[in-house]
Amino acid sequence: MSTTTIRLEDDLKERLSAAAERAGKTAHAFIRDAIAESVAQAEFDAETDRICEERWADFSETGEAIPWDEVKAYMKATAAGKKAKRPVPRKILG
Repeated sequence: MSTTTIRLEDDLKERLSAAAERAGKTAHAFIRDAIAESVAQAEFDAETDRICEERWADFSETGEAIPWDEVKAYMKATAAGKKAKRPVPRKILG
């Protein structure tokens, strides 16, 4: 395990101490958890961006998609426990 030093302004350090105390954690644990959450969110965002770019590239290439009203109807029926025909992509760009 490595050590990292951070410099905090006095008011932020006081706020950190108070927040950590309210959470029942040490300032160290509070900072570590905050960093872990931030890293996890950044990784999630990067993966979401990757998936979106991949899907946009597929759409740009094929011009195929499923209209939102068909997706919504399928999802509502499925959520209600009804049997629904799964919509299929079709060319929507010429």
